[in-house]
Formats: sequence, C-alpha cells, structure tokens
Amino acid sequence: MLAVAGAAAVLALAGCGSDSGGEAKVPPTATGSLESLAAEAKCKPDMQTDADTIRQAICKKGEEKYILATFATDRGQREWIEAAKDYGGFYLVGRKWVAVGEEKVLQDLRGRLGGDLEQGVDHSGMGHGGGAHDGGAHDGGAHGSGHAGHGG
Repeated sequence: MLAVAGAAAVLALAGCGSDSGGEAKVPPTATGSLESLAAEAKCKPDMQTDADTIRQAICKKGEEKYILATFATDRGQREWIEAAKDYGGFYLVGRKWVAVGEEKVLQDLRGRLGGDLEQGVDHSGMGHGGGAHDGGAHDGGAHGSGHAGHGG
C-alpha cells in the first residue's frame, strides 16, 4: 500500500488540469525492467520502492513528475491499479508496468512507451467529470471509461 500512497502523492502534485492536444502516434507497448523502460522514456529513475512484487521510481520531465512502476505479476499490477484508481488521476498501462501522472505528461510518454491510458475516479465534484477528462477519446474507449460504474 506504500506504493499506492506514493501514487496519490504524485497525483496531488499533478492537479486536475488537462490539455488534450493532438494525439501522437502510439508505438507497440514496451516491455522490460524498470531501468529499460526508464531508458526508453529518457528518464533517470529515482527509486522509491524496490521489492520482489513491485519496483517504483519517480521520473521527471522538466517540471513535471510521474511515477513509473513495474510488477512481478499481471495480477499484482491489476490489483495495484484498481486500488490506485480510487485516488483519481491518469494511468498509462503496459504489460507489468504502469506510469502515473498528469494526462499531458502521460500522453507524451505514451508516444515513447505505448500502452493504454486509463483514468481513475474523479472525486473533485467540480463539475468537470466529463469533457476533456472523458474516456473514449484516448484509446477507443476500451479503458478510458472503465471508471464510470465505480461508486467510490
């Protein structure tokens, strides 16, 4: 659960802004260790968690930060994502890895690592539960609108 708390901290830093510019061409989804994914993302990972089940690091892109995590199993990854989504935010998901951060940062990262963009539960109550944050626009709706029936 420390890893989920770390993701929540990054989401608090990232805010709720969205600037959905043009879609970049998405490459095949990358695979590999945290270090190899970080190298493809052009990130020097600041390791936060190095355990048997999860490895997690903070990456920076200019002033922006995101979390890059790798998992030992697909099941462990899915359980982590489902728990983390309760905190809201955006998740770039690959096979046994996830990046957590602001949508525009993850869109750029998606252009390097591939993956599917997923959105967590919007608890803001600020009236922007649709619009720019609405799923579907990023990956054909296969993952982006999965939060709709989730009652936090």
